[in-house]
Amino acid sequence: MSFGQLEPNEKVLVGCIGGSGLYHLDNLTFVKKLDITTPWGKPSSPITISSLPSGALIAFISRHGAHHTITPTEVPGRANIAALKHIGVEAIVAFSAVGSLREEIAPGHFIIPDQIIDRTKGIREDTFFRGEGVVVHSMFGEPFSKKLSEFVAPKVQKILSEAEGEVKVHTGKTVVCMEGPAFSTRAESLMYRQWGGDIINMSVIPEAKLAREAELDYTLICTSTDFDAWRVGEAPVTVEEVIKTLHTNAGNSRAVAAGILQDVHDVVAEGKVLNEIKGSMKYACITRLESQPEAARKKFAYILPYFADEQ
Repeated sequence: MSFGQLEPNEKVLVGCIGGSGLYHLDNLTFVKKLDITTPWGKPSSPITISSLPSGALIAFISRHGAHHTITPTEVPGRANIAALKHIGVEAIVAFSAVGSLREEIAPGHFIIPDQIIDRTKGIREDTFFRGEGVVVHSMFGEPFSKKLSEFVAPKVQKILSEAEGEVKVHTGKTVVCMEGPAFSTRAESLMYRQWGGDIINMSVIPEAKLAREAELDYTLICTSTDFDAWRVGEAPVTVEEVIKTLHTNAGNSRAVAAGILQDVHDVVAEGKVLNEIKGSMKYACITRLESQPEAARKKFAYILPYFADEQ
């Protein structure tokens, strides 16, 4: 495989991260692949740069690798987010397969969540700033870019209303992120429902946290594959069941991506609507400048230019 690099006149403002079943955007025009090594290692896959009909460029990463060889726990989230930020991306549209914790969210439905319950076990690298001698706190009360999610939701609904079977879209939902790779026990699934969880996946953490630290607008478009394990009297979810639904969902996800990415690119380029995340980390560092190790500042400058400043 040969790799290229971005030319000075090539701007990539929008990144897309594909989850289970969405490993490429074959309905866009391929331009080149980028082989990038960040201070946090290599991304899950080479970054594919594709062109929309307008000529606008989109960056794509396959979260679990091009051939789904990376477990949710092993996904190099820091490298994925850092690589996208470093090439100029300002907003990320991510896709994920999820299990449903609610009767009204049937397999095949799409969900754009607005909250997260973190049930990962602390073994994932969920911040750029651990172990570097610098303390940085990001605001995460609203874990997704509210403005970006509100912007894409009606567009996703319109695209899917024209799909076979008129696929339903849910908003205002809470996603539970579990460690995996095993699915939930029935007791856990019932507990997540009592907590207010609506859907469950294994990927949104640390991805959403890292996107926030890198000041990237981030939204997650989820596709329901199953009813998890909470339905008493019915067999818990199986991989066979998930794979069967993934194929249908993947086609709809590619249609959604192709249909909304131009609009997302345009709103990012305009620079007027998506203004809640950019600049949010400027005063997030608690460690005084004179106490910040030079090596750490150089490393962080890869994603946040504030650390390259002398003052």
